[in-house]
Amino acid sequence: MSWNPDIRRLIAAARRTPGAAAPSAAAPEAEAWMVFGMRVLLSISALLTLYIGPGGVVASSPWTWIVLGGYVLHSLTLLVIASYRAGFWHGPNIYWVDIVWYGAIVLATGGGTSPFFSFFLFAILATSFRHGFDAGARLTLGAVGIVTLSVMLVQGFQSFHILLLRATFLLALGYMIAFWGGLSVDQRRRLALLRDVSRLSNPRFGVQHTLDSLMDKILRYYGATTCTLLMQDSHQRWILNTAHHPRAGRAISRSRPDAADVQPLLALAPGAILYRGPGAGLLRLLPGGVCAVRLATGEKEWCKTDMDACGHVADLLDTDGFVSASLPLRKGSGRIFITGSRLRRGDATFLKHIVQQAFPVIETIDLLDRLASEAAFRERQTIARDLHDSTIQPYIGLRHAVAAIRNSAGEDSAVAPELDRLLAMCSDVIGDMRDFAQRFRSGRQEEPELLVALRRQLRQVQTFYGLDVMLEVQGEGVANDRMAAEVFQIVTEGISNICKHTRARTAGVVIEDAAGQLAIDIFNPVSDGAQAPKPFVPRSIAERVAAVGGTLDVKADGRQTLLRVRIPV
Repeated sequence: MSWNPDIRRLIAAARRTPGAAAPSAAAPEAEAWMVFGMRVLLSISALLTLYIGPGGVVASSPWTWIVLGGYVLHSLTLLVIASYRAGFWHGPNIYWVDIVWYGAIVLATGGGTSPFFSFFLFAILATSFRHGFDAGARLTLGAVGIVTLSVMLVQGFQSFHILLLRATFLLALGYMIAFWGGLSVDQRRRLALLRDVSRLSNPRFGVQHTLDSLMDKILRYYGATTCTLLMQDSHQRWILNTAHHPRAGRAISRSRPDAADVQPLLALAPGAILYRGPGAGLLRLLPGGVCAVRLATGEKEWCKTDMDACGHVADLLDTDGFVSASLPLRKGSGRIFITGSRLRRGDATFLKHIVQQAFPVIETIDLLDRLASEAAFRERQTIARDLHDSTIQPYIGLRHAVAAIRNSAGEDSAVAPELDRLLAMCSDVIGDMRDFAQRFRSGRQEEPELLVALRRQLRQVQTFYGLDVMLEVQGEGVANDRMAAEVFQIVTEGISNICKHTRARTAGVVIEDAAGQLAIDIFNPVSDGAQAPKPFVPRSIAERVAAVGGTLDVKADGRQTLLRVRIPV
């Protein structure tokens, strides 16, 4: 079917329209303001110490005033930027700038005798509790290096004993801060992941969407190379899902291996397992760097496990190291594998907690999905029988009646050709209806049921109301049968509103999977000479969208009215 240019321009305009406007950014979080404020406080206190301090406590020179004044301006600039840019934050690089300033301050205020040596701890503390152990540890080493350089430039080896004491103190205290800060960051990330895992995906999208979402979240948390999930379906057949890191740009792969092919992956002992092979980066040079350990279910102590079996699994997964956990399934068995070179025992333990949290919920979703599918199948059987008895049989009777009239009329009758055409039409309709009933009974459709139903509904809208609606569905299987019912109702209600409340003769509907969300756009142009509609929210659509955990945004201007529905998967 060809569409007129107005419809094509409308769909192009809708695609150019940016996503739903994000709510205005909230005020900067208290943590950010605290860091900015403490930086300004430290810089001003350093300047006041230089001004009011007695002679000999702080080395004073024009260079000292310039350095401290510059750091005050630097701190105030960051605070001003934060006040004008709501939600402004910065990465760990800004703290490297801080320790360079502190090195210059130590250099300008006497080297080893400088009272501003403790300023370095501010940068280490803020970095560690914001960005984790790795960033804090690197900054600690950088601070020690800058302190050493600053003191050596001023005093050389004259106060080496003071330098040694301060550098050691900074290194020890900085490492402790980085360690505890890293624990805090990891704890927040773990709690966030457990919260997301407990929510999972919208169960209306089915089990496979839920599994894909879970694997993607685990991959992003660990920053791993791959996530491999091996489990059995309801028919006890093996399914192997492999998700790759987003940087790889590869889609999730699925296969159905034989039982013999998956035995090496299932040969590992139950529980959580950590394996680091001889090629796992610099860890192989450390004591215990090459290891294969296991934490059994219900145990608190790690023990050694079969190194050869783990090495064979690592070869199959093409990795130097992995963590794995057995799945707590009521029926069947399975394992999950996370590959990477920087994994630790804590990662394996947390992976075990994740699967214990997620898979009982996934099994429940699978059970409900199968029950709903079986109920739908039985309902199709009933409807197909009713269709045959109440609709097809009368058409068969009609065809018999037409055939009897045709035989009575004879070959010389003037209406014989018309009766022949009517008889052929009855036969064609009966054949089509029988074919539809058979496909409906078995649940087989050449196209998704949602697309078939929407096209049929939109043809009726065009026939009854004269509204030409363009339908575009991108991606196969954007919604399963239960979610498809909600999508059908949302689209039908949206088109009905256009028919009842506007004079538009064209409209468009776009359904696609956009960035992990089911996106539904319903739009129509504003008639020439008509005023832009007042802000409104269609109540019934809003209630349906809220019921499935989605969002609704209405954009109305002088050019078009656009309903943007986003449902998380």
